[in-house]
Amino acid sequence: MTTPDSAGPLSLVVPDERRLVVPTTAGAVRGRREDRLTVFRGVPFAAPPVGEARFQAPRPPEPWDGVRETYAFGPPPPQAAGFWHVFDDTDVPAGDDWLTVNVWTPDADPAAGRPVMVWIYGGAYKLGHAGSPGYDAQHIARDGDVVVVTFNHRIGVEGYLWIEGAPANRGLLDQVAALEWVRDNIGAFGGDPGQVTVFGESAGAGAVAALLAMPSARGLFHRAIVQSAPASYFSDELARDLAAAIAAEVGLRPTVADLSTVDPRKLVEAGEALSAKTTDHVAKWGQLSPFIPLTPFAPVVDGEVLPTTPGQALAAGAARDIELIAGHTAQEHRLFLLLADAYGKATDEQATALLRLLSPGGEAGERAYREAYPDAGPDELVECIVSDWLFRMPTLRLAEAQVQGGGRAHFYELTWSAPVNGGVFGACHALDIPLLFGTFEADFGRVLFGGEEVTEEATDLAARIRRAWTTFARTGDPDWPAYDTQRRLVQVFDAEPGIREYPEEASRKLWEGYDFPPLPLLG
Repeated sequence: MTTPDSAGPLSLVVPDERRLVVPTTAGAVRGRREDRLTVFRGVPFAAPPVGEARFQAPRPPEPWDGVRETYAFGPPPPQAAGFWHVFDDTDVPAGDDWLTVNVWTPDADPAAGRPVMVWIYGGAYKLGHAGSPGYDAQHIARDGDVVVVTFNHRIGVEGYLWIEGAPANRGLLDQVAALEWVRDNIGAFGGDPGQVTVFGESAGAGAVAALLAMPSARGLFHRAIVQSAPASYFSDELARDLAAAIAAEVGLRPTVADLSTVDPRKLVEAGEALSAKTTDHVAKWGQLSPFIPLTPFAPVVDGEVLPTTPGQALAAGAARDIELIAGHTAQEHRLFLLLADAYGKATDEQATALLRLLSPGGEAGERAYREAYPDAGPDELVECIVSDWLFRMPTLRLAEAQVQGGGRAHFYELTWSAPVNGGVFGACHALDIPLLFGTFEADFGRVLFGGEEVTEEATDLAARIRRAWTTFARTGDPDWPAYDTQRRLVQVFDAEPGIREYPEEASRKLWEGYDFPPLPLLG
């Protein structure tokens, strides 16, 4: 039989029936051949986290006899609806087997040894589902000749709420369990467990950054790609206070004994109810308060599961042996302004309040921003400061921390504008998802491409990003120079891509030396 290496990625042979059935540590699974790939969906990597297992660290799945057909995605973890969680309800299975993986492989040949890419979805740490059509990994796997793994993990209350009697950061522990499953099983699917790249966007990027800092994740992956990592990591004190407020919404205490009696959907509702009360908590929750509608959940710097912030860990050399790509989009906050019908409506008073709240230095920070951007009106200042605080500067500082700690990082910025509505979305948050996955008509793609015909320019850019990511997964080099703090060269992804000095230099100078500590409880 012709091998993938000799035939090339575009002329793979169809495997025989035996390669559709793959052994795992819990039992055999049967996949399905789909357009030159073999796909396995809904493979358990841990037991359902319900009953006695609720709010606990993930446990191994129950073994099964015979061959399990893995043709459908597993059910999503409990969550509210959201714009990035758009898929046909008829395609979303019900049940509590939330912890499952999905695998796209060019050929489930144990001898193949292809690079492995493990995707972690975003969604403000409270939304997301690996079965979302926007995360269909076929283009990445097929174009890059790599094995792609996606998986579900607990989010919201189930995954991130501080609960007495439960380990912190259960969502992160689920991710470690999924990576352990990859280590133990991916060879049978044609992947190389010694060549694993984790990649994620938004909260998924924040999770990737946390994994870089977690002792329990060491050795489970070898490269990482961080796309628009948020700044929000909670201090233990803030996490406890948020937990008490959410539990109070259902008249209970934030303990395992109390909350394990409540239907997960009711706790989702409690989190959403708290999100509607932002103005009640500004004095206590400070910088978090303007973004409670976005997320009252985030990884907690608990000193054990997550000992320090990712930036502190990387600066100390915790991930110096892991090769890193990091980057962001140019207009990160534009998406949220448009979806909230707030774009173009900022007042100078609102701009002043946000500049003083979010920039380093309070009132001095506000003055510094106005001096750095003298021609910017209230709308530009609001978009700039929130983009900087929430995504752009944390992602840049993460790369700089990696370099400081003796590691290597490559940086990029996406500056190409989404085509919908005359380009009003700009290079907004999440635009990189439909480009990377090639899912222009699903989920994010539906919002940002609006059903318009995809141009050759867009498909060329998408192919270029996929090629960079998969080349990095194979070699550790995305084909542009590593970032350093002298030249600050980055890859700019646009209609005419190129290697340039970091485009957001004015903001970088304003945040120079700021290390994004855990968000505190103020009172």
